[in-house]
Amino acid sequence: MFTFTPLLGAQSRSPASQSLLELDGGVKILVDVGWDDSFNSTKLQALEKHVSALSIVLLTHATIEHIGAYAHCCKHVPGFSRVPCYATTPVMNMGRTLMLDIYGSSPNAASTIPRDGIYTSPVSATAGDAANLLLQAPTADEIGSCFALINPLKYSQPHQPIPSPFSPPLGGLTVTAYSAGHTLGGTLWHIQHGLESIIYASDWNLGRENFLPGAAWLSSGDGGEVLEALHRPTALICSSRGVERAEAIAKRDRDARLVGLIRETVAQGGKVLIPTDSSSRVLELAFLLNCTWRDNIDGPHADTYRNARIYMASKSSKTSVRYLQSMLEWTDDNVARNAEAAMQRGDAQGSGSNPLEWKFVHQMERRSQVEKALSRNKPCVMLASDASMEWGLSSQALRTLADNQKNLVILTETACQAAEGRKGVGRQLWELYESQGHGASKSGAKVVNTDGHAVEIKVSNVEPLTTDENMVYQQYMARQRQMHSSLQGDTTLNGDTTADLGDDQASESSESEDEDEDEEHQGRAFNVSAQLTQSKRKTGPLNDAELGVNILLRGKNVHDYDVRNKRGREKMFPFVAHRNRNDEFGDVIKPEEYLRAEERDDVDGVDMKATNGGGPDGNAPVGQKRKWDDAANGKRDREPKVQHKRVKSEEKRAPDDIDDVIARLTGESGGAGGASNGIGEEGDSDSDESEYEPEDDEAAEPKKITFTTQSLTLNLRLAYVDFSGLYRLNDLQGLIGRINPRKLIVTGGDASETRLLADTCRAVENGKAVGEIFTPVDGDVVDASVDTNAWTVKLTRQLVRRLNWKDLGTDKPSIAAISGILGSEPTEDALKSDPDDEAAKKKLKLTKVDQPLPATSTLSLPILDILATHSTTHHQRAAQPVHVGDLRLAEIRAAVQAQGHTAEFRGGGTLLVDGTVIVRKSPTSGSLEVEAANAALSMPGWRTKTNEGTFYAVKRVIYERLAVVVGGV
Repeated sequence: MFTFTPLLGAQSRSPASQSLLELDGGVKILVDVGWDDSFNSTKLQALEKHVSALSIVLLTHATIEHIGAYAHCCKHVPGFSRVPCYATTPVMNMGRTLMLDIYGSSPNAASTIPRDGIYTSPVSATAGDAANLLLQAPTADEIGSCFALINPLKYSQPHQPIPSPFSPPLGGLTVTAYSAGHTLGGTLWHIQHGLESIIYASDWNLGRENFLPGAAWLSSGDGGEVLEALHRPTALICSSRGVERAEAIAKRDRDARLVGLIRETVAQGGKVLIPTDSSSRVLELAFLLNCTWRDNIDGPHADTYRNARIYMASKSSKTSVRYLQSMLEWTDDNVARNAEAAMQRGDAQGSGSNPLEWKFVHQMERRSQVEKALSRNKPCVMLASDASMEWGLSSQALRTLADNQKNLVILTETACQAAEGRKGVGRQLWELYESQGHGASKSGAKVVNTDGHAVEIKVSNVEPLTTDENMVYQQYMARQRQMHSSLQGDTTLNGDTTADLGDDQASESSESEDEDEDEEHQGRAFNVSAQLTQSKRKTGPLNDAELGVNILLRGKNVHDYDVRNKRGREKMFPFVAHRNRNDEFGDVIKPEEYLRAEERDDVDGVDMKATNGGGPDGNAPVGQKRKWDDAANGKRDREPKVQHKRVKSEEKRAPDDIDDVIARLTGESGGAGGASNGIGEEGDSDSDESEYEPEDDEAAEPKKITFTTQSLTLNLRLAYVDFSGLYRLNDLQGLIGRINPRKLIVTGGDASETRLLADTCRAVENGKAVGEIFTPVDGDVVDASVDTNAWTVKLTRQLVRRLNWKDLGTDKPSIAAISGILGSEPTEDALKSDPDDEAAKKKLKLTKVDQPLPATSTLSLPILDILATHSTTHHQRAAQPVHVGDLRLAEIRAAVQAQGHTAEFRGGGTLLVDGTVIVRKSPTSGSLEVEAANAALSMPGWRTKTNEGTFYAVKRVIYERLAVVVGGV
C-alpha cells in the first residue's frame, strides 16, 4: 500500500512544500517542512496532526520553501525533534545558515499564537486581538541543536533509516539520495519499500550550471539511459513549479545577459540590486560574478570592474561562505577539480586561482553595512536576501535605491502570487515588469522604467505586551508546557507547580528546574482532547481521565493502569529519555567550566568575586540555584548591562573618524578590502564587515507585533534574467519516456502549472509513457499503490530442497522457478477424521515445529507443497526456460570490446558494434533488441569456426550475463 497526501503547496499559491507518504504497515514519511514568507503557524496545523505517527523526515533543499519551518517545529511542536531526519550535508549546513538569517532578520519569522490557541476567558476577551502575540523564536544555539539532529547522507548511498520511537517497524525501508541540481546538495529521493519504488523529485534542474551539478537522472556513458534505480518506478512525484516559463535560452546566453546588464549599469555609475535567497541560489550568482570580475580585471572593461564592488548581504553570509569551503565535493566536477588543483599547487591566499576563493565578493551581515555601502557615490552590485523582499535585507536596499533612475533591480525568478490577500513587494515588482513597456538594452534583455510607480511595503514593529495581553500569553504558554509534559510523559511538572497557570513565578520556577530539558519541554501541542479544549479554563490540576497513563507517575497510590483498547503512548509506561546536548563535534562543552583562575576573576571587565550573584549579570554561577528574587533582579540589571557594553564600544571607536581608523587597520592587516585587491581608490576600503554594531539584546519578556503599510515611489529600472535553476517543460518531455513511471503525481505548483504539466505528460507517446496521472490539492489522499497483489505462503521442506537458485550478480537477489500445489495446513480435526493418514501426521508435526506465529494466533499461512507424481511431468513441460536479468548497455559495450570488437554509443540509447550490429533497449518493456543489417550477413568472414560473427557474438555476450531459470520442481 502506498498513499500520498500533499499537506502544503499542491495547486496552491504558497510555494511551500510538505508531503506525507504512507506505506504498508503504517510507515509514514514526511518529505520537506516548507514554509513561506508569511510565517503563518496555522499553515502547519495539517503537519502537526501527523507528528505523533511519523516514522522519518526527509529534506530536499535548503530553501525556505522546503526547510523553512524545521526549526519552528523542533521548538514548538511536541515530539517533532524525536523523529529521525535525513538530508545531505549541504542541506544541513546551508539550512542552518538560512534559519539564522530568517530569525535574525525579521521578528515575524517567530510566528504568532493562532487565534484558536487562546482559550476563551474574561481576560482574553479584554485583551483585544490576540493573534499578534509572538511566540519565542529559536535562539542560535537551539537552531544549531535542531540541525545537529539531522542524519547526513551522501549521494547514491542506500540507507535503511531508524524509525522514530512511536513508529511501527519500517519493514526494510531503504532511502537513497541523488543529485537534484537547483541547490547545493539538493536531493532526489528514491524510496524503496517492498514492491513500492517511489521517486520524489521536487524542484530539480537537469542541466549543469557554473557552480552546481545537474540532476542525476541519466547515467554517464550509457548513451542517455536513466539510472537503473530510477527506471520504471511505482510512482514519480514531480513538482510543477516554473514549467510555464516560455523563454528558453542557453546557459551561456543567460550568463551573458546578466553580466551585460550589470556592466551597463555600473558603467553609467548606477547600482544593481539582485534579490535572492541567502544560502542556495545566491551561491550560483556569487560564483558567476566573482569569476567575471576575476577574468575581466585586466580586460577591455577593466576600469568598469575595478570601480564596482560585489556585496553578499544576509545575516549569515560569512557562515555560508565558511561552510562552502568544506563542501568541495558537492560542487560541479569542473569547479572541484580546479579547486583541488589550486590547493595542490599551494597557491597563495588571494591569488584568485581557486574558484572557491571569493576574492571579489564581500560579505556583510548588518543593516548599517548595507546602508553605508549603498550610500557611497560608487557603483556596486548587491546580492541581498530575500527574493520576496518581505523579510530580508533586500527590502532595505530597495528603499535606498528607489529614487535614482541609474539604479537597476534584476529579478532572477518569477515571484509567487499573493497567498494571503496581499501582494508582496517581489510580486508587485514582477507585475510591474510584465505590464510596462520596455526597451531593449545592449545585452538584449528587457528593461522596464518604473516612472514613479508606487509599491506597498509591509513594515513590522515589535511592542511590549499590556498587562491583560501578558496574562493571556502566560496562560497560553503555561498550558502548552503542561500539555507538552503530559504528552511526553514528563515528571518535572506537577499539579502543585502549575496549579495557577497565570502565575509568572510558578512558570519561571518550573522552567529553571532543569536547564538541559528546555528544548524538550517547550512547544505548542498539535492536538488537544475535548477535555482540554473546553470553553472555561481549569485552574486546578488535571483529573485522572486527562492524565491518562501518566497517572502512574502523578497519581498517589496508583500502581496499575488499564491499557486494553488503548493506542499509542497510552499502552506504554510513561518515560522520556533525555538526550545530551551535542553538536557536530560531540558533547557540548561549557567554556566557563574550563576557565583559568585569572580568567575567572575578570570576565568582560567585571570582578566575578565581587559580584553578589556570582556572575557578571548578577545571576548565580553555573550549577547553582538562584535566590527567590534573582529573576526580578536580573531583569532590572539587563538594561545597565547593555549600556555598559555600548560604553565600551564607544571607547574602542575613538578617535572620531571611524573611516580613517578602519582604512588604516585594513591596510595594516592586508584584508580583502578594495584597496588591497586593487579595486577601488585609496581611502575607500571595503571593510564594512569590521564595523561594530551591537546586537539587540534578546528580550526574554513576551512581545507582540504590529504591521503598518508604507508606500514607496520607484524611479529605478527593472529587468529579469531567469536564474531560478528549475527544469523546463521540454526537459521532462524528453525524460518521462525514459523514466517510464507507472504513475505520476504532480504537486508543488499552482493550479495552472499543475494542469500544464499533467496535460503535457498525457500527450507524450499518446499517454503510453505514464500509466496514470494524479493532480491532488492540499489534503487529498492519493492511492498510488502498484497494481500487483502479493501473498505470503509457507514452503514445505520437500519443496525447499528441490529449488534451483540462480544468481543474478553481485548485490542482486537470487531467483528460482517454483511449480507447486497450494493447500492449507493440516489440522487436528482433519487428522481425527482420518487417523491412518501418516503423511498428515508427519506434516502436522513439522508444521508445529516450524510455526512462526504464536500459538494463540488465529492466523494460518497457506502451504505450497510439491506436485503429485502424476502431475509433475505435465507442469515441468509447461514451464519453459526464462532468461532473467537487467543488463546495461555499458556492460555490453565493455564485454564486446574485451573480445576485440569496436562498440560506440549513438543517439537515443543505441549501441553500434563493428558498424553492423545495433543494440538498443526498449523504453517501454526494458528488453534488449539486437538487430543486424541484411547486407552484413553476406560479408566475408561473417561465420567462421572461431568467430560466428558479430551478430552471434553480441547475442552470446547477452545470454552469458543473464540467468537462465528452468522450470520449477
